[in-house]
Amino acid sequence: MAIAWIALNSINGLGPVKFGRLLERYGSPEAVFESSADEMVREGLLTAALAEKFKPSELMDNAQRELERAYRMGVEVITLVDKRYPPYLREIFAPPPLIFVRGDPAVLSRHSVAVVGARSPTAYGRAAAAKIVRELVEERFVIVSGLARGIDTEAHTAALNHGGTTVAVLGSGLDMVYPKSNEALCERIVANGAVVSEFSLGTNPEACNFPRRNRIISGCSAAAVVVEAGGKSGSLITARYALQQGREVCAVPGPINSAMSAGTFELLRDGATPVRSGHELAESLVTVSNPALAQADASPQKQLDDTVFTETERQVFGGLSEVPRSIDVIAEVNGMPMSELFVTLLNLELRGLVKQYSGQQFVKV
Repeated sequence: MAIAWIALNSINGLGPVKFGRLLERYGSPEAVFESSADEMVREGLLTAALAEKFKPSELMDNAQRELERAYRMGVEVITLVDKRYPPYLREIFAPPPLIFVRGDPAVLSRHSVAVVGARSPTAYGRAAAAKIVRELVEERFVIVSGLARGIDTEAHTAALNHGGTTVAVLGSGLDMVYPKSNEALCERIVANGAVVSEFSLGTNPEACNFPRRNRIISGCSAAAVVVEAGGKSGSLITARYALQQGREVCAVPGPINSAMSAGTFELLRDGATPVRSGHELAESLVTVSNPALAQADASPQKQLDDTVFTETERQVFGGLSEVPRSIDVIAEVNGMPMSELFVTLLNLELRGLVKQYSGQQFVKV
C-alpha cells in the first residue's frame, strides 16, 4: 500500500539506507508502523532523534493527503516492490524507496542513456548534444537528463524534436518544476516520456537536492554522456555516480581553449570513453543485453557497507564533528573539488553517517 511507503519515506533524516534496514527487518512499511519506536531504537534501526519523529497516525494522515494530491495531478507513486520500478535504478547503492512519476512509467524500463552538461554551453556544445541525442534516438534509446538550462534542455528538446522518448529527473517535487522557463518543456516530456523525482510534492529545488537527483539520472541509465562541463560543473557529480554504479562514463572532447572543456578533459584524462557519435555509443552498449544490471554487483559503491570507507570518505568523515561545518569550509580543509565533495557527503548522508542542516552545514551523526 503506497500510503505506508510515503509515510515512512517522509520522515526527515531517515534516508534510503535506514529505510532499507527497516524493510529488511520488518518486511514492509506497514509492518514497521505496527512496531514500536522503542523497539527500533533498541535494535539500532532508529536513532533517538528519528524515534521522536515516528508518529504513525500523523505520518499516515499526511501521506494519505499527499497520495490524494498526487492522484489529482496524475502523479504515480512507484515503490521498490512495484514491478514498474526502473530495473537499472533498483541495482544502485541505496536506491530511492519510492519515486514519483508523471507520464509513462514504462519508459523507465527501457534502455536509456543520460546526456548532461553545462548550464551555459557554447554553440559547439549545443550542436554536439543535439547530434548525439538524435543518433541515440535513431538507435531507440531513451534520453535521460535533469531539465536544467543548457545541455539538459538541449538533450530533452532534441529527443522530442526527433520523435524520441526522454526522461527528466527533478531535484524538487513534481509540482515545483525548476527552472520555471522549462515548464512547457516539462509538459512535452510528460506527453512523450516521464518526469521523475524522489522528493515529495511541495519540495523546493534546494541546492542540496541536486546531487541526489544526479545519482538518479545516472542510476536510470546504461551510460552517462557529459557534453560540456566547467571544472566545478554538477555534471561531474553525475559522472562520478555513473562510475560508482558501474555504468559507462563518456565525454565529448572539446576545444582545448574553452573553459567548458575543463571538466570533460578531466573525465577523459581519468579514463572516460570519448564520444563523437550516438551510433558508436549505441553499438558499444548493446553488446551486453543489460550492461547496468550485469555490472551492478561488481560496483564498488554497491559493495560498501557502514564499516567500509573509501579513502576520500574516511578523510572527509574524519574531519567532521557534532559541530556543524559549512561545505565551503570542508572543501577548503580537505583541498577537494566541490563536485567530488558533494558526492562524498551525499554517500555518507545516505548511509546515515552524516546529517545535513540548512545552509549546507554538515555534522557527524
